[in-house]
This record gives sequence, C-alpha cells and structure tokens, in this order.
Amino acid sequence: MAIKKSELYSSLWKSCDELRGGMDASQYKDYVLVLLFVKYVSDKYAGKADAPILVPEGGGFKDMVALKGKKEIGDSINTIIKKLAEANGLKGVIDVADFNDDDKLGKGKEMVDRLTNLVGIFENESLNFSKNKADGDDILGDAYEYLMRHFATESGKSKGQFYTPAEVSRILAKVIGINQAKSQEQTIYDPTCGSGSLLLKAADETEHGVTIYGQEMDNATAALAKMNMILHNNPTAVIWKDNTLSKPYFKNQDGTLKTFDFAVANPPFSNKAWSNGFDPANDQYERFKGYGIPPKKNGDYAFLLHMIRSLKSKGKGAIILPHGVLFRGNAEAEIRRNIIRKGFIKGIIGLPANLFYGTGIPACIIVLDKENAESRRGIFMIDASKGFVKDGNKNRLREQDIHKIVDVFNKQTELPKFARMVSLDEIERNEYNLNIPRYIDSQEAEDIQDIEAHLFADIPNRDIDDMENYWKVYPSLKDVLFTRNQREGYLKLKIPQGEIKHTIFSHPEFVSYIQEVNAVFSKWQEKNIPLLKNLGIGTRPKKVIHDLSEDILQSFADKNLIDKYDVYQHFMTYWMETMQDDVYLIAADGWKAELSPVRGKKDEWDSDLVPKQLVINRYFAAEQEAIKQLETDRDAITRQMEEIEEEHSGEEGLLDEVRTDRGKISKGNVQKRIKEIRNDADAAEELKVFEGYLKLIEKEADASRKIKDAQMTLDKKVITRYKALTEDEVKTLVVDDKWMAAICQDIKSEMERISRRLTRRINELAERYAVPMPVLKTKVDELETKVNRHLEKMGFAF
Repeated sequence: MAIKKSELYSSLWKSCDELRGGMDASQYKDYVLVLLFVKYVSDKYAGKADAPILVPEGGGFKDMVALKGKKEIGDSINTIIKKLAEANGLKGVIDVADFNDDDKLGKGKEMVDRLTNLVGIFENESLNFSKNKADGDDILGDAYEYLMRHFATESGKSKGQFYTPAEVSRILAKVIGINQAKSQEQTIYDPTCGSGSLLLKAADETEHGVTIYGQEMDNATAALAKMNMILHNNPTAVIWKDNTLSKPYFKNQDGTLKTFDFAVANPPFSNKAWSNGFDPANDQYERFKGYGIPPKKNGDYAFLLHMIRSLKSKGKGAIILPHGVLFRGNAEAEIRRNIIRKGFIKGIIGLPANLFYGTGIPACIIVLDKENAESRRGIFMIDASKGFVKDGNKNRLREQDIHKIVDVFNKQTELPKFARMVSLDEIERNEYNLNIPRYIDSQEAEDIQDIEAHLFADIPNRDIDDMENYWKVYPSLKDVLFTRNQREGYLKLKIPQGEIKHTIFSHPEFVSYIQEVNAVFSKWQEKNIPLLKNLGIGTRPKKVIHDLSEDILQSFADKNLIDKYDVYQHFMTYWMETMQDDVYLIAADGWKAELSPVRGKKDEWDSDLVPKQLVINRYFAAEQEAIKQLETDRDAITRQMEEIEEEHSGEEGLLDEVRTDRGKISKGNVQKRIKEIRNDADAAEELKVFEGYLKLIEKEADASRKIKDAQMTLDKKVITRYKALTEDEVKTLVVDDKWMAAICQDIKSEMERISRRLTRRINELAERYAVPMPVLKTKVDELETKVNRHLEKMGFAF
C-alpha cells in the first residue's frame, strides 16, 4: 500500500524525536537527512546497473538494519556511509555527521538504543521509496523540503538561515521568466545557495531542465545542498563550498566571472564581514566598477552587485534583501542611483515581515532584467506586506498570496493599494529612494466618525458609498435598505435594524447572485469531475492540482464581489489537507477502498481513500438514522435520570446513600436499598423514587444494548459493502461525495463570509448613528436628575 504524503512527513519527523535532547535542530538535521539519503538511494538504486548512484557492498541501508542492537552500531554506520560516499564522490557531503559521537548520541546502551530506534523508523515498510513515487512527482524532495522547514523553525534565529521558505522561493522562480528557458544548456546560479531550495524551485519551473550552479560558504550547508540536488533528481548540479565574494569559484578561462542566464539568491542580510578576504577597492572581478563600493559594515549591495556582474547581457535574476536597501543613504544611495540609471531593476516586491528564519525584519525581492534595460522607463512595484497568515511564531505566505503576486507582476497589472508602475522620472524626483510606501499607499482607509451624524442621526453617504462593490452586484438593494432624508449627504435606514440580515438575504438580487456563483461552480464541476474520475496509477498529482486550481481561478475571474484568489485559497487548503493524500494514493494503487485499523482505537477500522462515513451516507442512510433515533431515545432517558439525581442529591439526599466511592450511582446499590426499605411503611416515598430510578437504569441499559446491536449490524453491512464496491462506485464516493462536496461547502462558506460582512457593516453604522447626541444628552440629564433626587433623600447634596 502506498504511503500518504502526510504520513511520510510525520514518520520522518518522528525520527527526530530520537535525537532531541543531545543536540539542537541545526545539528540533528545532519543525522536525519543523511539517513534519509542513504535509505532513498538504497531503495531506488541498490543492485541496479547504470544507476546514477552506486550502492556498494556494505554501503547500503540494509547493512545499517543488520547493526540494530549491536554495541558497535555507531562506528559501523560511519563505515557504511563512508563506503557510499567514496563510491560516488560524496566525501565531505554525506559523511559530515558522526554517528559514533557519544556527546550527542549518548554513551553505551543509550547510543545503541537511540540509533537502533532511528534505523527502525526508516526501516518501516511504508517508507519503501522504491514503491512510493508517482511519475513526475518528487515525493522525497517534498519530504526533504518539509524537514528543512521544520529544522529551520526549531533552529531559531541564529541557525535557520540555511533555508529559504518555499513560498518565497516559488515567487522568485516564477518572476524571473525561467519558464521560457529553451534547453538544458541554459544556466541558473545562486551565489549563496544554502541548502539549494531556491535553485530547485527555479529549476522546477522549466520544461526542458536547466544546468544548476551554486556556491555556499558553510560546509554542512553545502553538503545539504548536494544531497538535496540528488534527492531532487539533479545529480549533475555543481555545488561549490567557498566564500562567493572573496573566492568566487565559477569563472571563465581568462579569470573573469562566469555569467549565467538566470540567477537567484537569498544572501545573509547586512553581513558585516562581507569584505573579509579581498580588497573591494581593487576587486579583480570589477563588480563594483561604475556603481560604488558598499559600506564596510553592510554587504547587502555587495551581493546585489555580484549578481548583476554574474548575469549575461540578457540575463534575468531575483534577490532577497532587507527593505533598507531601498532607502538607505550615503554610499548605498549612490550605488542604488547608478543601478537604477542602468535600467537593470525590473521590479520590487515588498514582502511581509517575519517570513524568514534568520531574521524578523521585512524583506523585499529585487527583480533584475538586463535584456530590456536600455528601454526601461519605470520600475514595477508591489506592496505585498499585508497578505500572509500566522504560522507559529512566523508569518507565512498563503497560496493565494503567491499566485496574486506572480500574476500581478508578470502581467504588470496595476491594482490600487497593491501594485503600480513607477516611472523613472518619479523615482528621480524622489532622489532615487525606492521605499515602497512612497509610491504605494497600502493603508486601509480609516473608519471616520461623522460628527454631524452623531448630532442629528442618520448614516453618511460616504460610508454607504464605501460599500460600492456590493451595490454593483445588488443595485436595487441599496434603495430597499436606505431612504433619503431632508439633510444633504445623509441617508436614513428604511427598515428596523433587526430586519437588516433578513432583508439582505431574501432580496432577489442577493438570491440571484448566489445562484450565479453556484452555477459557476457547477460548470467547473461538470468539466472536472470526468477528469478526476479518469485518474489512475501513474497520475502526476502536481499536474492535477495545477490544472484544477488554475481552472477554478479562471472560472471565478469575472465574478464581482467574490475574490477569485479567496476561492483559489479554499481549494488549495483542501488539497493540502485532504485531497493531495488521496490523489497520491490513487497514483500509486488506483481506486482501492482498503479498510485498515484506526491507530490508537481498538476494534475500529476505516479507509483513507473512502472514509466509512461516506459509505454509510450513500448506502445505509436509513440504518444510520435509526441508530440516531435510538441514541435520541437513550439520551432522553439519561436526562430523566439526571433530573432525579439533581432533585435528590446534596445533603441528606436520597441518592447519596447509593453512590459508590467514586460518586457514581450503581444499579447494585439501588437494588440493595430497595430490598432494605421495601417493607418499611415510612419509606414509601423513598421506595417510589428508587424503583423509578431503577426502571430508568434498566431502560437506559436496554437502549444502549439496542444501539450497540444496531451499530454492529451496520458495521457488518458496511464491511460487506466495502468488499463489493466497484471501481465506478469508489470514484463516485471519492469524487462526488468527498471532494466535490467539501469544495462546494468551502465556496458556500466564502459567500456567507462576504454576506455577513455587508450585514455586519450596515448594522454597525445603524447602531453608531441610531441615537443623536441631543437625545443622548437629554437621557443623561434625566438620569442625573433622578440620581440627585435619590442622593438628597439619603442626605447627600452637591
């Protein structure tokens, strides 16, 4: 059975639990990722001729399994990794972690147990990577990315810089135009490549592939990048370990810097030691010539100028830098002016704060384009600082944020408060200051209190006009809700405030719009249900989600009021939470509704692809309803018992005598008490209570038995039905009853959110200006007079 992506992630993350305590995340990632690498190449290539990775005898994962429980396990794992490294030219790449380090892994039995458990996690059959890869989809690469993100989160501020958030990497990859690359011979370069995530995201955008080059100063991080390239099926990528600024590795035969078609980078922000190892004033690569030398204690522009120098004459690139590069003065202002005048900056994208693991400060993406530099007359700016979601102690871009940024940038679409083309003349008038708020006011309009409305009541036209996007869709609703009064510039609420929601939701234009949205979704369903039911073994899940999501985005593109990117986000969220796992299962095993035990729940079973409830809903609705009625009847009996308990509990309460040490009323104690008082004439009332309560106990037990029997009967029917399900029936259950039902509900919830927002705003305005100030003052005066009278009667006078 194929492994679900979410289970793969959790299984790998569980392996980290064996290592926590002896080291921090920045260290134990080296152990986990090396084992992941060894397991992957062993599963994929062991015993195969002409494989890109040779798994030598005594150098594979099976050799690690044979060491479980042995006292020499740590040293022997090092030997296995050494053999694999030597056979593939990976010395210094996969052998950086010492599996015999007792300071980190414990001594004696502690080390043996820890490493045995760690190997055991990777030994799990569900992690057999030779069976778990959908054609064209990099499941292992995605798992690697998942681990890197979590390692960065746990590593904290000082040690998380090896990883660029995947969401940001995708933006860079999509705005440099690398999807237009025509052949594998075209090149991409990252001068500060970290673990290589930026390079790989960019390479993923190409149809024909691209040749990858990267340089990274940190030894362990450079090793991560090399492993990452192999796990992402880019074994020919060249990753070099050294300082890019002082010792750039990629050069031409004449000693000049090699240039590339594309470049991406996320260099360390504001590096104070950037000039160590060379003299910027006499830079042999002439990176600063014609621009100026960056400040001694801030290397942001050093990396930007290195990228510019490393691009071909028609090269394109993108670099992540702190916002300060857009407006800082002195030497940086001069460099900025010279770069702008050369026309190399195509655009600037302002990102939300706190996205990156090494810092919380806001950053921006500077997009470079040499090809059209001479004719460039402006810089396209985007303020995307407001679009994100909180994710733990960091912020994270949502799918809709990424798509909107990329769409708007690539189409150069101007949107109020979000994006505009800023002419070079305007930038020059601002002394080449590129601070985005100078050019884009992204602040939300202030909700202004209207003094005249507070004095004389009624709602200002200005506030009603601010809801113009609603009136475009519901043009006559405005006249139903509001009416003119004698004062110019103000409208009066025509209906009682309590009827606002009903009036909106029952208005013909509102109902018609809901029907239009439903029709759009129905059309999308009709188009895509057949495609989904045609999925099968070998399906490429990433292509599936790309085609579906783009189509739903396009379907809602022309609808007013509902934001197509909000609909897109709902769909992508459902994909990531549920549908993705399902499609990967189908891609591996086909449309199989296999039952399996539910973890942690005895005698319970279910199916990942076709949850039990779907089968019950479609085939056994009557039986399920009968069980619900039995439960309702039992609950009614339980409530009667609770009422008697409440009436006869407390001090000297009748039922306190029959409670157990745990405070429960037992049937045996009740029967015993009845026997004791049956012939006592003075206890007739008490006997009546106990006999009534006993009958309820028996009725409740009988009701519970009926429920249990009915449930067992239903379970047997469901199991029998599962075995008889045809492939077409499975497709109907999954596509129609599971996927489409959930997506439809999400779109309905989006419409409800939009509608509630209108209702809430009108209620807010109506309440705000309902009572004019003079009336309020009169009421206050009346109340003050009453209070003073009471005080006088009490002997107090003011």
